[in-house]
Amino acid sequence: MKTKKMSFILIGLLIILLQMSILGQASAQEDITQWRNKTIMWVGPHQDDEGGSMGTLAMLQANGNKIVLVLYTTGNKGSRDLEMTSERLAQIRRKEDANAMRELGIPTENYICLGYDDGMLEYVPKLELTEKICRLIRQYRPDAVFTMDPGTTWMRWHKTDHRSSAFITLDGARAAAYHLYFPHHRIYEGLQPFTVRDYFFYSTRESNFKVDITEFSENKIRARSWYVSQFGAGNFKYVGPEPDQERLNQQLKRNADRIAKGERISENFRRLSSSMSF
Repeated sequence: MKTKKMSFILIGLLIILLQMSILGQASAQEDITQWRNKTIMWVGPHQDDEGGSMGTLAMLQANGNKIVLVLYTTGNKGSRDLEMTSERLAQIRRKEDANAMRELGIPTENYICLGYDDGMLEYVPKLELTEKICRLIRQYRPDAVFTMDPGTTWMRWHKTDHRSSAFITLDGARAAAYHLYFPHHRIYEGLQPFTVRDYFFYSTRESNFKVDITEFSENKIRARSWYVSQFGAGNFKYVGPEPDQERLNQQLKRNADRIAKGERISENFRRLSSSMSF
């Protein structure tokens, strides 16, 4: 009985040490608020999934870094407006995202949409998706990749496009490190292997890294306000393209009040500084 109890204690200690090690790694990592002249690739399934990263992206852009946005889908299905069509919704979502990125200072030429249908990523051949992400990583050679959290030991069970995006992005990043994966990139385009060594996973429940975005929290609120077709009444009956000014002003006031009281605004990620090339 004592041996069994001692085993449980040892296992508990090991878990605590592992958690401390992970947190210690995060705290010892480079301060991204000091980054300059780096390339950051944000990858996600839909327009508006940038929401949890917007303050960080605005900060990185303002500090002179290059932000490349890669979206898997056109966001052409998520409306409850019975008069909406997929074609029209895709155009609306693209404009909303362009307006949101303008609020963050990110140029539209750094926006890449792979053009897949919303909600259908898991039905696209994985090899096709992995090759496209691998190629983009070899082309842009990012210092860091922001993407959905696939989970650590266990799978993070997102909804379908989120789940597919998380795993495909990492599969593409791993492949990018080895020249024998998709060798035509190198042979015909001159794109050399590249290893990503810093990942920031958003939509996570296992955060270990916090970014203070207080200075850019208003940019984030203004950016999110452009997703008229996504949130609130506009999802049931599109009333765009202009944001709801009353709602926006209320959000800005609440944010300003929080800051005036000394509160800091932050975004949380699970940061992993690892080559992931195994």
